[in-house]
Amino acid sequence: MSPAAGNDWLLRPPRSVLVIVTRRIGDVLLATPLIRSLKRAWPDTAIDALVFAGTEAAIAANSDVRRVHTIAARPSVITHLAFLARLARRYDLALSLVPGDRPTLYAFVAGRARAGLLLDTRKERWKRPLLHRSVPFDPLNTHTVRMHLALATLLGLTLHSDPVVSWSGEDAAQAQQLLGAARAAYAVLHPYPMFNYKMWTPEGWVQLGSWLAGRGLRVVLTGGPHENEVRYVTQLARSMPPGALNAAGRLSFGGSAALVSRAQVYVGPDTALTHLAAALGIPTIALYGPTDPVKWGPWPRGHDPNVNPWRRHGSQRNRNVTLLQGVVPCVPCLDEGCKRDIASFSDCLQQLPPSKVITAMAAALGEAVPVTAVSAS
Repeated sequence: MSPAAGNDWLLRPPRSVLVIVTRRIGDVLLATPLIRSLKRAWPDTAIDALVFAGTEAAIAANSDVRRVHTIAARPSVITHLAFLARLARRYDLALSLVPGDRPTLYAFVAGRARAGLLLDTRKERWKRPLLHRSVPFDPLNTHTVRMHLALATLLGLTLHSDPVVSWSGEDAAQAQQLLGAARAAYAVLHPYPMFNYKMWTPEGWVQLGSWLAGRGLRVVLTGGPHENEVRYVTQLARSMPPGALNAAGRLSFGGSAALVSRAQVYVGPDTALTHLAAALGIPTIALYGPTDPVKWGPWPRGHDPNVNPWRRHGSQRNRNVTLLQGVVPCVPCLDEGCKRDIASFSDCLQQLPPSKVITAMAAALGEAVPVTAVSAS
């Protein structure tokens, strides 16, 4: 931990806290255990968050958060300076969950007291004087949820490790309208990750859909609003069993959460929605290739915050989550595709047999509620 003068660096309890997590939407969701730990310890403290624009949906309806500040990933100089001026010393405490230059600078500007994660390297040591306290950032052997919670430990707080998934009444109504009046049991398949190197095969998804339909489950395909994603899922839906529902581009992030919360089983690659399904306690099958599960595997609901949930190698099951790892010897290589480019594909996932995923689904459904269709009451 970085040195600081005396033990009075932080007003306790602070009246206001800013949590800074300027990364992707999944990272924002995985910051919610720290936010929940803060709120449970200090219920009267106002907790705000600072995130990149486009990722705020993960906490938009979170009751632990008073306000969400957003900043573009690449703002203009003038916009950035104006933003920093508005933040200046507004908070009793600022916490940086990302060991980069910008989030550390945000903490320095915003907080009268500051703490954060920092890489323990000579190159990064210049940032230490910007914070009153710091925790060495482990980029390899500590799960992201546990890394965030290290700041709660630094503050002497009780740890609450489950990611908090939230949605509004409007989100719930949106999901219900899409599902319609019928109350048939359904499974959610989320086939499209942000990057090709995390992608499985269309043929595999079709086989899963056929198997699920044979078990009496309606297939619901989810996806975000991006044009390529909607196009991919729409084409895939044409090969799904009759009655399959294509929800791609038709729900907000909160609406997708409300939809997933009622699923009998969820299957998806390394995406924010997979983390969301795991956090909700839904039987979740996560398809992982090059990504390191030690650092980025879905956090199973109720898992011990003092222990990583996943080993680095091999398919595994932990509570409500089954993590299926690619089948080639180099997995997880930690590269972005076999050509080391986010547009390239990963052999470990492309060769993952549908039979392995179906076996995992069958095991998960064996511990779930009955999977036969339910008549409307």
